[in-house]
Amino acid sequence: MTAERFDPAAAESRWQAVWEQCGTFRADPGGDDNRQRSFVLEMFPYPSGRVHVGHGRNYVMGDVLARYKRMRGHAVLHPMGWDAFGMPAENAAMERGVHPGEWTYANIEAMRGQLKQLGLAIDWSREFATCDPAYYGHEQALFLDLYAAGLVYRKESAVNWDPVDMTVLANEQVIDGRGWRSGAVVEKRKLNQWFLKITDFADELLEGLKHLDQWPEKVRLMQENWIGKSEGLEFAFRLNDGRSLAVYSTRPDTIFGASFVAVAADHPVAQAVAAASPEAAAFVARCKAGGTTAAELETAEKLGFDTGLRAIHPFTGDGLPVYIANFVLMEYGTGAVMGVPGHDQRDFEFASKYGLPIPRVVAASADQADAPLAEEAEPGDGVIVNSDFLDGLSVGAAIGEVIRRAETEGWGQGKTVWRLRDWGVSRQRYWGTPIPFIHCPACGAVPVPKDQLPVVLPDDVDFKKPGNPLVRHPTWKHVACPQCGGAAERETDTLDTFVDSSWYFLRFASQPADKPFDKAEIARWLPVEQYIGGIEHAILHLLYARFWTRALKRLGEIDVAEPFASLFTQGMVTHEVYYREQADGLPPVYFAPEEVEFSETGALLRADEQPVETGRTIKMSKSKRNTVAPEPIIEHYGADALRWFLLSDSPPERDLPWSDSGMEGCGRFVQRLWRLFGLYETAATGEDGALERKRHQAIAAVAADIESLGFNKAIARIYELTSAVEKAAPSATRSEAIRTLLLLSAPMMPHLAEEAWAAMGQAGLVADARWPEVDPALLVEDEVTVAIQVQGKLRDTVTVAKGTARDELEALALASDKVQRALGGAAVRKVIVVPDRLVNLVA
Repeated sequence: MTAERFDPAAAESRWQAVWEQCGTFRADPGGDDNRQRSFVLEMFPYPSGRVHVGHGRNYVMGDVLARYKRMRGHAVLHPMGWDAFGMPAENAAMERGVHPGEWTYANIEAMRGQLKQLGLAIDWSREFATCDPAYYGHEQALFLDLYAAGLVYRKESAVNWDPVDMTVLANEQVIDGRGWRSGAVVEKRKLNQWFLKITDFADELLEGLKHLDQWPEKVRLMQENWIGKSEGLEFAFRLNDGRSLAVYSTRPDTIFGASFVAVAADHPVAQAVAAASPEAAAFVARCKAGGTTAAELETAEKLGFDTGLRAIHPFTGDGLPVYIANFVLMEYGTGAVMGVPGHDQRDFEFASKYGLPIPRVVAASADQADAPLAEEAEPGDGVIVNSDFLDGLSVGAAIGEVIRRAETEGWGQGKTVWRLRDWGVSRQRYWGTPIPFIHCPACGAVPVPKDQLPVVLPDDVDFKKPGNPLVRHPTWKHVACPQCGGAAERETDTLDTFVDSSWYFLRFASQPADKPFDKAEIARWLPVEQYIGGIEHAILHLLYARFWTRALKRLGEIDVAEPFASLFTQGMVTHEVYYREQADGLPPVYFAPEEVEFSETGALLRADEQPVETGRTIKMSKSKRNTVAPEPIIEHYGADALRWFLLSDSPPERDLPWSDSGMEGCGRFVQRLWRLFGLYETAATGEDGALERKRHQAIAAVAADIESLGFNKAIARIYELTSAVEKAAPSATRSEAIRTLLLLSAPMMPHLAEEAWAAMGQAGLVADARWPEVDPALLVEDEVTVAIQVQGKLRDTVTVAKGTARDELEALALASDKVQRALGGAAVRKVIVVPDRLVNLVA
């Protein structure tokens, strides 16, 4: 090679242009290609402004796999797009006076350029943003298909209202009682909302998890718990005023341990009591202003109001007090629960607060029936005690017996219930997909005819006032009813942005102009072979995408049931933060590195010369001001060095700490490889059997590591082969090992590989080259290195043929000068031989 150093600034832009001009990474559009197909996809980004190196990690991981699959002869689809609707764009419109679309598309332009700098093997011809009318018009058509199939409905519902974003949130979007984006305390309101009937698929979604064996167990468990199938007893307590009160329990075996009954604040019983009691009405109002999700209510203080009503126990005839309680949700079960404080921690806390009995009805064994309960409930398994005819039964047997008696006596029924609730998709905001319905005073809610799609958002909107500008737009919402022709209004709610990401992978696979996708083309590419993204999407996006796929299959629009065959959740890139704690429980204030200087006493803020805290390393985040922009790194070291860093050291499922010194080391290794590639000789002669064996072992090992996404292991194998090649004498074998090393590193360092491939005089692009072949016979080790110890301490090693006899190993050990020096003339009284591993001489 003519250049002593690899020049990434010149090479990277040149090869990126070549790939683009040649259409190297365009996926084949037709069905004539019989190659195995691989759809590799990273979760598409939200165009929030700029990419940092933490974002780059999962895109580089997917890129390595996509490039590797191409080298194995697969037809590869590796696309990119933009999850572009959402509140941040509206917030930018309000703060900066720009249209959300202008802000969004400007960010897309900037981020696309940043991602292209990384040299990603993307089919950019399939790029789209979910805010493109061409995309969301098809989404509207699919929504109408679901409506026609009975999977969409509208009803008044209690909703989670975010007072800052001024929109409705799904339960999954409420984190610890706060909006997932704004962080505002969420309120309860009643609004007319559109819903998708995800509950119709609860059984399918749960059963399908059993077959997702290439998904992380943690993600499957999270979805299983969210779907929340439970078997139990629904029965009715008689109340002392003559009414009945239905409750549901998954543990009817503990019925003799019930000491109270609790109802939700919006339960009819609670409403009736509140209508007659100002104190009860005040308590109900307090409950409605509090928590909105089961997760939040689990951690909140348990509060109740005694209604004065009594529920008659079906077996004992005792009257149990009926409370309105802040920890019961109307949306779950019947909105009423049987309180068993001895064996449920929530009930234990409530009973302790209000001085209610806490009887034991489950014990480890029958002789512990009188064992006192400690300072918390005991929810575990055991035998039933203090429960009349149930005494001595196991929990399972007791559940069955109570259900049998309830059904026989006619006061209850065994029932399956689900934690999963239908997905409320209405959002009171502008920057989203318009819901394609028209509200007519005479005809009700009428679907927009498909030949009038897309329903396009108006551009002339005003964000000077809070709330949804579509509601106050002077003309957009006023239309004629498609059925009767009378004056009507468009639906002004837009769809939850998680709808946009629930089917985008289908549009990547097939992009006809006249319909959302082609069924046959979907069958060719789906399911996605490898999906890569963050664990934070385990419930929201991944569950919704699974539902959407199954719903479209039920409609006959596609033939695939699960969208993602294999899921990988990557770790984050972390970086040190500089911050100051604040008083009164306020969050810390964070500072960018350039705002901080260092003195003998520690880190100081330049602005006031006062100390700031250091030493914490957390996930890169714009809000924590600890991100690293890729541009200066690429300018200094090159994109290949950055890619190498993002793949090396840490296992890909774990967090990767950012390191300036580590980045420097990656830059040095790029140059080290370049120098080694320069030693390639086409006319070299001679063979090196040991190096040839290492070459084949490296080919097999790197392939296996990439296929299992063990990128750090693959890099370690490349380091090993690099060292072996550097130590080898010139030969034909060494030149072939150099060529192999180039091919093995090409998915990770594509620009360096292309530059060296061309300099070696190889034909075509390395991006189109085939993965080197392996000779299985050379994967079997015929030599081993045996450790020689004296008194258990390593003194020497010897390389021998695999399977060398014990007596020969002993003789070799005794012949070692190092061993003889260690023995110092002492007699050997015992020799321990572990074949193919070690010899230990005991003096």
